[in-house]
Amino acid sequence: MNRALRRVSLICLVMFVALLVNVNYVQGFEASSLASEPHNGRTFNAQFQFQRGSIITADQKVIAYSSMNKAAGEFQRHYPYGALYAPVTGFDSIFSQTGVEQAEDKQLSGNDPALEVHNLIDLITGKPKKGATVELTINSAAQQAAYNELKASGKQGGVVALDPQTGAILALASYPSFDPNLLATLDGTQLTKNDEALLKDPNQPLLSRATGITFPPGSSFKIVTSSTALSTGKYTQNTRVFAPTQLHLPGVSQPLINFDGEACNDGSNPSGNGTVPLIFAFTVSCNTVFGNLGMKLGGTKLKAQADQFGMNNPNLTIPFPVAESNFPLYTDAAQQAGGAIGQESDTVTPLQEAMFAAAIANNGTLMKPYLVGKVTAPDLTPLATTTPTALSHPVTPAVAGEVKQMMINVTQSPSGTAHLSAGTQASGGIVIAGKTGTAQNGVNNSGLDDAVFTCFAPANTGNPQIAVGVIVKGGGQGADASAPIAVAVIKAYLNSLGKG
Repeated sequence: MNRALRRVSLICLVMFVALLVNVNYVQGFEASSLASEPHNGRTFNAQFQFQRGSIITADQKVIAYSSMNKAAGEFQRHYPYGALYAPVTGFDSIFSQTGVEQAEDKQLSGNDPALEVHNLIDLITGKPKKGATVELTINSAAQQAAYNELKASGKQGGVVALDPQTGAILALASYPSFDPNLLATLDGTQLTKNDEALLKDPNQPLLSRATGITFPPGSSFKIVTSSTALSTGKYTQNTRVFAPTQLHLPGVSQPLINFDGEACNDGSNPSGNGTVPLIFAFTVSCNTVFGNLGMKLGGTKLKAQADQFGMNNPNLTIPFPVAESNFPLYTDAAQQAGGAIGQESDTVTPLQEAMFAAAIANNGTLMKPYLVGKVTAPDLTPLATTTPTALSHPVTPAVAGEVKQMMINVTQSPSGTAHLSAGTQASGGIVIAGKTGTAQNGVNNSGLDDAVFTCFAPANTGNPQIAVGVIVKGGGQGADASAPIAVAVIKAYLNSLGKG
């Protein structure tokens, strides 16, 4: 062999070896990423040839499943409860996915590496490939109550309920909602038409108001401000605090006032400019007291406490991402006062509202919210089970106990802001601990404030079962619009457990 031919042979050998190495690398290390590549034509076509796994609730209601569309010769997704679970499941269309459908796609589609053995066995035995079943933590009774109550209000809003001891999401509802079946059609032309109609709808039904956008928390944020004060060791629930009818703020001409300009008076303050116990100020929601506390505590301490309750966290997933709740670092005294009563630039999701109450209910430990309880292979082999984990420890058990008592006063004391709407008479004997919020939103066609309520129950035991956050846009007072929704969710959930 002459020298030139030898060189050509060596080059060919090197190229062949490189090709062999690349093929093995792609098959061994990039198969999963290539399979999930949205522009992979083979994957796109194959996904409709196999039965996608079902999504079920904790009480075994099937809320998403696939069946063969005989006319198309492909599997089609179905959502038997329509708009009820749309903010949870999202949708799986021929073009895109959202919600749990997107977050758990590898499991539902059967492409997760953990399902490879099962897929291989099916291939050998001739059985068709099938995706895993994803079981959620959602309780159908709580979910139904949340959606029904939101719909009955006729206003935009969101509800989230949590198990405070585990972080499991018991309900996640939004109104208005949409029917995912409209986006599960296999007809591309019809899908585009349906999608455009939903996108153009001025009510924005595709937007989850439970986790996708934020609202001002209003006075519900006083849970955080109270926790900050109590955690300093300088205050207890019985500490008398300055309670003026008007709080004059530095650099601002407009004083801070209480709701409707009322005096914060517990009977020992006839002039309306004396002091009241902190628990009384919380019970009747005195803005001037908490605005003054905010200035005394300062922006750094308030933000640190807000962070511990889960705010300012851009990485929170449940498993799909949620909108970040915000409490900025206020350096201006007037802004610190406004931020301490849940105004200024404070923003929260209904999920965050539920997290406020859940942390207090769980003796000061905030559990990480999660929506997927377990994943099961087609042959019923368990693939994954979620282990509850602590997200943070916002307050000590002692501080949580004091905030809990103040929240109980909001519903149980005759002077409490939610006494009529969430007291034992309204709840059917269930003791609820809560905090109302009536949040100025700045832009609302209804002319009404956003109604906010966060709570947990039963609060008269050491074992609270549920924490709820409700926000109704333009609902007015939290006690009037949001508290009854939370009460309905609590009653439905506890009744489903036989504890109502």
